[in-house]
Amino acid sequence: MSARDPLLITSRKALLAFCCGSALLLAASQAIGESAAVSSRKIEYFNPASDQTVFGKLEFLGGLDLTSSDSLFGAWSSIRFRPDGKRFIGVLDTGHWISGEIKRDEKGRLSGIDGVSLAPMLDREGRNNVPKRAMDAESLAIRGDKIYVGFEQRHRIDQYPLDGFETAKPEKSLPLPIPKKVLESNRSLEMLTASPAQGPLAGGLVTITEESLDINGNLYAGVVDGPHPGGFKLVRRDDFDVTDGAWLPDGDLLLLERRFRFPSGLGMRIVRVKGDSIKPGALVDGEILLDADQSFQIDNMEGLDVVDMGNGDLRLILVSDDNHFMLQRTLMLEFRLQP
Repeated sequence: MSARDPLLITSRKALLAFCCGSALLLAASQAIGESAAVSSRKIEYFNPASDQTVFGKLEFLGGLDLTSSDSLFGAWSSIRFRPDGKRFIGVLDTGHWISGEIKRDEKGRLSGIDGVSLAPMLDREGRNNVPKRAMDAESLAIRGDKIYVGFEQRHRIDQYPLDGFETAKPEKSLPLPIPKKVLESNRSLEMLTASPAQGPLAGGLVTITEESLDINGNLYAGVVDGPHPGGFKLVRRDDFDVTDGAWLPDGDLLLLERRFRFPSGLGMRIVRVKGDSIKPGALVDGEILLDADQSFQIDNMEGLDVVDMGNGDLRLILVSDDNHFMLQRTLMLEFRLQP
């Protein structure tokens, strides 16, 4: 049979079509994501040595120690809840989306997470296998029908469509309110939130860096868009770094802060910042609502969102980044804000 034989040509075309089709199916399956079975162990007490429930201005309602046999699970950087207060979307700093739904027991306490899906994030070219330094996702905001993700190392804020986000390429990158030259490689856009639409920032995105400091040791921050974009700064105290934040219905901003240093180890704070103090050019500070060290049930706490249960019942749900390290844990903790 010669190289020009019609049967050979047809066979080659069929083989090529099969290979291309298989590659497309594989890429699609990788982009859509995979289900992950997640097991949970309840955490009854924030302080293992006490049955105390109120800490500072927060009441501990319980938590979960989450594990999975899926190697992608972990490295959780940020979490945002949908309006029903059950379904969530998050990002992992490995460049993956995570989504699912929290479950509650008969007492209304956290009992597990279900329907967990993990999907690789796509870059501008639609690739999902780029190096971590290019897709180091650290922060997340949802506004209207868009999702915004803040990245470290290759500093940027990318916009994705909310509908079909798992398979979507970024639509665009937003201008940063902070000069890139002052952003530390692995300590930059750690917090990203959409401000209240009816507040003074009119729904503008707000970002705060993890440990990009000015000459006075203050954290660089900024209002990304809206009617009043521009940079501001946050007072940094006691070597704590901002890892996430969420807005309260009254317009104040809650910040999750973390510290790790020898010999004291891990620490976690929740700080309340007056919403009307956040504006371009300002130096803002806040009130400490909770201060916990590693004797409490904490780990590398990186994600925070506020869930409004109605009738003034405001819940704070936190998640930790285990860095895919065997000695760390993926925790989900829940607190109620005291009046």
